[in-house]
Amino acid sequence: MDEPSLEGLRDGLKRVAVALKELGRPFALAGGYAAWVHGSPEPLHDVDFLVRPEDAGSLADGLVRRGFDVESPAEDWLFKVCVDDGFIDVLHRGQGAPVSQMLDRAQEANVLSVGMPVLAATDVVVEKLLALDEHYCDLAAVLPVLRALREQVDWQHVRRAVEGHPFAEAVLFLLERLEVIGAP
Repeated sequence: MDEPSLEGLRDGLKRVAVALKELGRPFALAGGYAAWVHGSPEPLHDVDFLVRPEDAGSLADGLVRRGFDVESPAEDWLFKVCVDDGFIDVLHRGQGAPVSQMLDRAQEANVLSVGMPVLAATDVVVEKLLALDEHYCDLAAVLPVLRALREQVDWQHVRRAVEGHPFAEAVLFLLERLEVIGAP
């Protein structure tokens, strides 16, 4: 499948958000678009939503009943909603805090004219840092997001959440050396 268009991503984000709202279960915009709502550059590749693990099956079924094509990839922590020229990822497991805690901290925002919960900036940063490993460590993609969100983030919380994760700790060290964030 070709790279989705920006219009396609935005349309998919809105359509899936409205459907999730109608289904009445807790959810939040996550990933790059959550970071975008908080002021980072707009992502160009995908849209992520976060839902509770216990709601994933019923939400997938509800989206199918509303006419969406839903696919279950090999990964056991998400399902994909096919929308026009791309996919919307619906995650039901995070890297850091339990999903229910992140959803409780999500804040309502108007995103492309649709009201929806959006993960808190601190949770977005923790999730992005904990996703870094020897297979994916693209600092060129992560650093602009962290720089854009720096004033909205509880960096002490981030440090505690990523302790023992060398890739995340290395990024924090780099941010300190670049004077994007202060030393602990």
